[in-house]
Amino acid sequence: MKGGTFRNTQWDPTLLTSQIVSMQFCVYFTLGLLVFVANKLAGDNYSLDHLFEYHEIHIYDLGGRLVICAFVLNAFVASLALWCIVRRAKLCLDFSCTFHVLHLLVCWWYNRSFPANASWWLLNVITATIMCIGGEFLCLQTEMKEIPVGYAALNQKSDV
Repeated sequence: MKGGTFRNTQWDPTLLTSQIVSMQFCVYFTLGLLVFVANKLAGDNYSLDHLFEYHEIHIYDLGGRLVICAFVLNAFVASLALWCIVRRAKLCLDFSCTFHVLHLLVCWWYNRSFPANASWWLLNVITATIMCIGGEFLCLQTEMKEIPVGYAALNQKSDV
C-alpha cells in the first residue's frame, strides 16, 4: 500500500479475475433476459444469434429495433453491475472496455468473421459509453459520501 493513500492499491489478480467473470455473467444474464422479452414482443424465436450475430443489429423490422433497445437498456443495468461489483469510479472505463472487447471476441468467434456491420459497432460504442458513464456516476455518488469524523462520529459509534 502506498503511503498516504486512502485505499489499498495492491494488484490482486484473484479479485480482478472474479470481478471480470462476475461482470460478464451479470451483463450477459440480464441481456439474455431482455432479448428474450424483446423476441417475445416481436413474435420471434429466441436464439443466441440475437446476442452474438452482428447481422441481427438492424432497424429494418420490429425485432431488430427491440433487440437494439434491449442492448441499450442493458447498458443501464450494466452500470448498476459496475456499481455493485467494481465499486470504483476510476475502474469503470476499464471494466466497460473489458466487457466490450470480450464481447467482440465472442461475436468474432461465433460468426467466424470479424463484425463488419456499422450498426453493430455504433451500438457497442453507445452501450460502452452508457455503461461507463452510468457506472462512474453511481460509484462517484458512493465515493463522495461524507465520512463521519470527530466527536459526532464517536457519539454515533457509542450509541450502537
